[in-house]
Amino acid sequence: MVLVTQKPREVRPRTPRLVVAIAVVAVVATPVLVYPYLGLDRSSSRIPVTTGLHYAVLVVHVLTASVAMLVGVLQLVPRIRARRAVHRRLGRVFLVLGLVAFALTGIPLALSTPSGDVTRYGVLVPALAWPVCAGLGWVAIRDRRLVAHREWMIRTYALTFFAMTTRLVVPVLLAVQMPFRSDRSPGAVRELVESTIPYGQWAGWIIDLAVAEYVIRRLRRAAPAGSG
Repeated sequence: MVLVTQKPREVRPRTPRLVVAIAVVAVVATPVLVYPYLGLDRSSSRIPVTTGLHYAVLVVHVLTASVAMLVGVLQLVPRIRARRAVHRRLGRVFLVLGLVAFALTGIPLALSTPSGDVTRYGVLVPALAWPVCAGLGWVAIRDRRLVAHREWMIRTYALTFFAMTTRLVVPVLLAVQMPFRSDRSPGAVRELVESTIPYGQWAGWIIDLAVAEYVIRRLRRAAPAGSG
C-alpha cells in the first residue's frame, strides 16, 4: 500500500481591510490632487503661493508626496512584504520620494506659507516628523530589528497619508459648523472653508498617528512571544 502525502496548502496572508481602504482612497484621490499641477499653471494652484519659486517647490512636493503615498501603501500589503527584494526596492523608492516631499520641500513650504501660524505648524510638525520616523525605521532594519522597523515605517506612512486624511476631515468639520452659521452666502462659506482647513491639517496627522499606534499595539498583542 502506497501512502500519498499531499503538501499542505500555502496559506497566503490576507491584506487587512484597513490597507485595502487606504489603497482605494489613495488610487481614487491622487489624480484629483495632482491634476491642477500637471499644467504648471500657477493660477490653478489650490494652495496660496507668493512667487514662481514657491510654486515650483509646491509642484515638486505635490508630485513626490502623491507617488510616495501610492508606493508606500504597497509596502503594507503582506504578499509584497513577503517578497523581500521587491519590498526592499520599493522601500528605497519610498524613502527617496518621502525625503523630497517632506524634508526638502515640505519644510520650506511650511515655513514660507502665507496662510498663518496654524497652517505653518500644522504642516511643519509632520514635515519634521517624517524624516525622523523614516530614519529610525532605516536604522532599525540596518540593525535587523524587524519589529521596530515595521512599527516606525507604519508611523512614517501615517504621516505620508495625512494630507489625504485632512481632505476627509475638513468636510466633516464644515458640516458640524454649518448649522450654527447664520450667514451662508458664498463668500461666508468660502471664508469658513479657508479658516477650517488649517485645523483639518492638524487633525489629519493626529488622527493618522493615532490609528498607526492602534495598529501597532494590535500587532504587538498578536505577535508570538519572543518575536522581533
